[in-house]
Amino acid sequence: MAMLGLPAALAVLIITAMAAVASAAPLVTYIFGDSLTEVGNNNHLQYSLAKSNFPWYGVDYTGGRATGRFTNGRTIGDIISEKLGIPSPPPYLSLSQNDDAFLTGVNYASGGAGILNETGLYFIQRLSFDDQIRMFEKTKEVIKAKIGGVAANKHCNEAMYFIGIGSNDYVNNFLQPFLADSQQYTHDEFVELMISTLDQQFTRLYQAGARKMVFHGLGPLGCIPSQRVKSKKGQCLKQVNQWVLQFNYRVQKLLTSLNRRLPGAQLAFADTYPAVLDLIDNPHNYGFKISNTSCCNVDTSIGGLCLPNSKMCSNRREYVFWDAFHPSDAANAVLADQLFSSLFSGLHSPAPAPAPAPYH
Repeated sequence: MAMLGLPAALAVLIITAMAAVASAAPLVTYIFGDSLTEVGNNNHLQYSLAKSNFPWYGVDYTGGRATGRFTNGRTIGDIISEKLGIPSPPPYLSLSQNDDAFLTGVNYASGGAGILNETGLYFIQRLSFDDQIRMFEKTKEVIKAKIGGVAANKHCNEAMYFIGIGSNDYVNNFLQPFLADSQQYTHDEFVELMISTLDQQFTRLYQAGARKMVFHGLGPLGCIPSQRVKSKKGQCLKQVNQWVLQFNYRVQKLLTSLNRRLPGAQLAFADTYPAVLDLIDNPHNYGFKISNTSCCNVDTSIGGLCLPNSKMCSNRREYVFWDAFHPSDAANAVLADQLFSSLFSGLHSPAPAPAPAPYH
């Protein structure tokens, strides 16, 4: 079973977090991202078209009801929280203005969100990464009011920040031929725009007190069901995967630069690409049978979410994908286990620059 390669900086961050859990000080986590990590923020956005709060979502979650998670059960973040022995942070928009939960961790993730503010525009309402950072800045103000400025700075410096965003900038922006960015930019220009935007966004988080930040790289988006349907034979889209590899490489370079420029910054890159690709290429090695289409029988050329009138597969444990975009609970469990266990299997250096390689 291939393990998820982790750069040393990331392993140090996670081990530090686990040490905090074992000590008297509880680990505090703040989560930013898109539908892969959302736990219900979009349910509080009245006009958002990026919602999953209906059957069959949540069918395998505790209680069997939809919670706003874009899967049949748990997200990777939920499972990592379980392993760390801490509650999964609640959605920011579910909290009252002076909620004590601001001190114990918050989830700002929003389905449809992107690095760029224009990403996911046709969902009408979603929380872009900029929106999420603004909400964290408000969180910091609430914390300062509760415990004072010095203690608030210390609290934010010691917390961990998990960031997984960028997939929608491709799937719901650059890869959509009718949107402006796909017509306005070459891919090199588009990556440059995303990296320069991320540079500013990470700097804002740093200025608000974030120090220990983990960025989850993008997986092989060319292999998700919504992209495979564009291939005549239902194969992975090689060009899309090469673009993703280019983006991941540029993010790693950015994080290295930020660590040099920002005193005390500990930014790390979690390379999820190889683990997800292996799960898709070799599903039987992990107990799955099907990885090229989704459990929920959705028309991936239109939409791709699992609607109440959609038909579910009979054995959800056999499918890597739940709908046209998102992994199943069972796949999330495998990926979370790999992320966790790889900390003890030796440390790996970051991935090299992408070159013509045997990816799909």
